[in-house]
Amino acid sequence: MPRPASDLRELVEGYLAELAFAPDLGSLEQPMRHALGGKRVRPVLCLATGDALGARAEDLLPAAAAVELVHSFSLVHDDLPALDDDRERRGAPSVWAEYGEAPAILAGDALLVEAMRLALTYPSGAVARELVDATLAMIGGQQLDLEGSAQLDHLHALKTGALFRASVMCALLAADVPVDEHPPWRMFAADVGLLFQIVDDLLDGDGYAASVGEDGARRLADETAARSRERLEVLHADTEVLEEIVNGLAVRTS
Repeated sequence: MPRPASDLRELVEGYLAELAFAPDLGSLEQPMRHALGGKRVRPVLCLATGDALGARAEDLLPAAAAVELVHSFSLVHDDLPALDDDRERRGAPSVWAEYGEAPAILAGDALLVEAMRLALTYPSGAVARELVDATLAMIGGQQLDLEGSAQLDHLHALKTGALFRASVMCALLAADVPVDEHPPWRMFAADVGLLFQIVDDLLDGDGYAASVGEDGARRLADETAARSRERLEVLHADTEVLEEIVNGLAVRTS
């Protein structure tokens, strides 16, 4: 029986706390660990996907942590003065505000490479390739955002959706799930990423909320959550915890 999301999060927290970074990084470890806050939505989604398929969550921890490190790298760089210029992240100083811009840039770089090192611990390069593709898509989405793209669906499919897709797909690849079984999982992952973004926009009052109004965005979120649940129904897996995650994302308030 799959473990509840709370148990999976504890696994992630323990793994990240004990994760050893490359010794050559020296004092950069402090800003890197400062960056590793958050709700662990993506790594828990990764572990829950594997758990639903009967894979050992412990075997998927490197993949789950790799996804989280990529996410953390993106936030460290997004907060920089040259991009969003945010001095605060999750109620604490952002990495650049606490340690300076240069260390923040290097810490973000190091988080990204450490993520790839973890992804490469699997026998095949499939997990690493998936994560590389998602990271490039995410960076491309950030560039579209800087350019002021009005194509919200495409923008968010890259900037947010790509890493949610990787959260699911890296679990399948780490568990050696045959490629012909991947398509319905990819569709589920796309909807989960979209759901996360729509609710994020509702909370921030921008993006979809600004484009179609709060009521329109809430309707979109409800429709996307319902579609995500429908995607789960056709999967040959025990998706109870994945449905719990979808339901939580649909009603989150922070």
